[in-house]
Amino acid sequence: MSLLKVITLFLALWPVIPALSAQNSWAPTICRVKYSGGGDWYSDPSSLPNLLKFINENTNVQLATVEARISLEDNEIFNYPYLYLTGHGNVRFSESEIENLRRHLHSGGFLHADDNYGLDKSFRREMKRVFPNKEWVELPFDHPLYHTYFDFSGGLPKIHEHDNKPPQGLGLFDGERLIVFYSYEADLGDGWEDASVHNDPEGKRLSALKMGANIFIYSLIQ
Repeated sequence: MSLLKVITLFLALWPVIPALSAQNSWAPTICRVKYSGGGDWYSDPSSLPNLLKFINENTNVQLATVEARISLEDNEIFNYPYLYLTGHGNVRFSESEIENLRRHLHSGGFLHADDNYGLDKSFRREMKRVFPNKEWVELPFDHPLYHTYFDFSGGLPKIHEHDNKPPQGLGLFDGERLIVFYSYEADLGDGWEDASVHNDPEGKRLSALKMGANIFIYSLIQ
């Protein structure tokens, strides 16, 4: 079966979920995670709308045009298979947030965490509370996530410098299934933002958007 047929079949079977769109329609979307601890979970406000638009216009996957925003403490989070987490400050999960996130990911959900400068230390600490027995694994450049729709032979693109470290795509697995993808030292979300926000070159923004599309599509078909 071809990739596009697999995607089409998956979306046909995916439960209809609220998109909170301006048209008051219903369609799959990306859910931005609200978390405790004081970090700015709402950062890069134009990033996800731009990524959703890019996926709609450049792949065969059709999504809502706006993101959802749900707290991990809210059981509505289970209606959204694809979760996105970012921010600059502290991440701190309550016990109920830990329980809901663990249950969500074990039952088929997927989390993309994007390192927005200042997130790393607290995010790694909290994920160790969610999965004490799991360790981060760096995905090799030949991993299907980097080649699912657009080709990234060198792995994650570097969007912003941060500490001038090479970007890493790190994963947590449940058996063979990737349940958490952590784009570290890449800052894809900044690349998804409106061009006027960071004044990134168009080529860099396009790389970030293509990588975001790959992560989303891979989560559907793995």
